[in-house]
This record gives sequence, structure tokens and C-alpha cells, in this order.
Amino acid sequence: MNETINILLAEDERTLAMIIQDTLDGQGFHVTVADDGEEALRLYAVNKPDVLVADVMMPRMDGFELVRRIRKQDQQTPVIFLTARSAVNDVVHGFEMGANDYLKKPFGMQELIVRIKALLGRACTVAPQPEQVTRFTIGQYLFDAVIQRLTHVPTGNRIELSYRESEILRRLCLHPSEVVTSQSLLLELWGDDSFFNNKSLHVFITKLRHRLALDARLRIVNVRGVGYKLITGD
Repeated sequence: MNETINILLAEDERTLAMIIQDTLDGQGFHVTVADDGEEALRLYAVNKPDVLVADVMMPRMDGFELVRRIRKQDQQTPVIFLTARSAVNDVVHGFEMGANDYLKKPFGMQELIVRIKALLGRACTVAPQPEQVTRFTIGQYLFDAVIQRLTHVPTGNRIELSYRESEILRRLCLHPSEVVTSQSLLLELWGDDSFFNNKSLHVFITKLRHRLALDARLRIVNVRGVGYKLITGD
């Protein structure tokens, strides 16, 4: 990176803010953190960042209001909203306020980096995306990755999955009876393959095993030191 990209991060979750700051700093970015919307507005006026990354839900001033005020005087600085909210109306409102992109929590750090560079028009290498198949029949289950829902057909039982549960299961479904490496899952969904993220991945695999427990033929097998594979029993 020839010149430092200055990022203003408005995020009131201290732990998440530290993770983002440390990761981006390690990639050569310079990150200034604001704990709330009012502080972010003040720091924006002082620092004039290259990119604003703002949580939607913050104390004192939310992300929508922060960006609305900034857009009164600045239509150019790229804005990425971070949010746990995914309702269509929220997304539309965010873009109406002047956001350039929207990233749903939880997200991988690499995805955030790629989006920042894309907004700035910087060259970056993006790994090929997995085949975008989103609906699967898995034994007695129907799985829709778009709405993140698993349905047990015989009972009609519907299970709402989290984003990471859904994306892990989708990748396993794309490669039935084949090993999906832990490293690929971690890099694509967490942004790095650290020890602690690997432990988190194991927790999500355990959750998915419970989700699929109504069909005894289905198994998610741990291939020690490599990854996981979905056995359908078909």
C-alpha cells in the first residue's frame, strides 16, 4: 500500500472496535475509533478520514443521524454501515442517508478490507466466491441459505439459523462427503484462522450437529487437523 488509508471507526462495542482496529492497523491502515455518534462527528471534522465505518446502533447519536449530518457538507467520503439489523427497510434507509455499503454482523475482517479498498478504487485480489447455490435438500431437511432457515420436512419443524451457521452449512452442502478445510471457513467467515476463531468454529459445528439431530443419517464429521465434511447417508 503506497499511502496510508485513514479510517474513522464509529463503534460502541469496545471489544469489536479493538478487533477491527488491530486487524486494520496490521494491514497498513490507520484507524481512529469513536465510541458514539457525537464523538464520531467531532473526529470526522478534525481528521477528514478517507473512509467512515459506522455502526448503526450507537449511543448519543446513531449511525443514520451521523451520516445524515456528514452528508450535508460531504457527499464524497465513502461510508460503510455495520449492523446486526438486516430488515430491508433498515438497509434502504441506510442508503437513503448516504451510505455506500452495508455489512451485516458478524462479518469477516477480510470482507471489510476488500469492501474498503473497493470503495476507494484500490486494486485488491478477491478470492473466487463459492458457487451461489442457496437451496439444498439434506436428508429429511430443506435448507434455504438466503433466509437462513432449516426445515425438517416430516415434522414441519423450522429452525432459524444465524448467519455463520447458515454459511458454514452452505459450504458443507456444496461439497457433500468432501472435506471443507477449517482454514477456508475461518478465512472466509471470520477473516483470519487464529486459535480462538478455530475454537469458535468448533462451537458453530456443534450447534449445527444439534440442528440436524432429527435425521440420524446426517453427520458432520471432524477430519482431525484438516476440517469437516457432511455425510448425508444417501
